[in-house]
Amino acid sequence: MTTETVTMAPDPTRTLLLVDDDDTLRERLARALTKRGYTVITAGSVAAGISAARANPPRFAVCDLRLGDGNGLDVVEAVREANPDARIVMLTGYGNIATAVAAVKAGALDYLAKPADADDIVAALEASGGERPEPPERPMSADRVRWEHINRIYELCDRNVSETARRLNMHRRTLQRILAKHSPR
Repeated sequence: MTTETVTMAPDPTRTLLLVDDDDTLRERLARALTKRGYTVITAGSVAAGISAARANPPRFAVCDLRLGDGNGLDVVEAVREANPDARIVMLTGYGNIATAVAAVKAGALDYLAKPADADDIVAALEASGGERPEPPERPMSADRVRWEHINRIYELCDRNVSETARRLNMHRRTLQRILAKHSPR
């Protein structure tokens, strides 16, 4: 049995600005959102995102919170200034309540944790009024959330195992074993 992928024709009223500094994720999401009928413009930094928002105000935007050259909230504000009716979703691997509140205050409709599925993003973008999107069918397991958190701290510590172990209050060898394993599902 073969499956066929149906690609929707891009609609000029469905322009979407995608801002993320992770090249692989940005390209993958851009392809997935294009297949869902969006005309996708990508940017890899705050500066490029702000410039793209001002040059061609998008109807939709998906923006990472932490970018190499600054905060994605600046892009949200620029999109909101360029198009007050834009529907914006904030993505982040560094989620907490304070940043979620800041994102909503800046004009984002929703706040999704990475790795976010394209279907979850579309559901958040297309949710109407006070309607909330359905919870994901397969949320991350507790083991996966723990693994993501450990790897995030590891990256923030410039891949220094000793410093990461100290900050996580974990034995260094235990941390090394966790980092050596593949991510759980």
